[in-house]
Amino acid sequence: MGLQAEHELHRRRSGRNIGLGIVLALFVALVFILSVVKIRQGDTMQAFDHRPQTPAPSALPGPAANPVAAPGTPGAALPNAQPAPVRP
Repeated sequence: MGLQAEHELHRRRSGRNIGLGIVLALFVALVFILSVVKIRQGDTMQAFDHRPQTPAPSALPGPAANPVAAPGTPGAALPNAQPAPVRP
């Protein structure tokens, strides 16, 4: 048996496959280029899994000089504690 001529349906399908292959190759190239650009920026990258930067311990405020404590709590027994404000 000899080789059969290619059917017209196969030619159309081959054209679609080539077009889809080109589109996929362009998408992969786009993702690669964006990744390279993002990596080259380096130190400006920070994802959501990082903790926010906190100030140095010396910059944090110390305990309040006049703490506000609700009545009946252990803080209310402090000598310089102010009573909690009453809401109307």
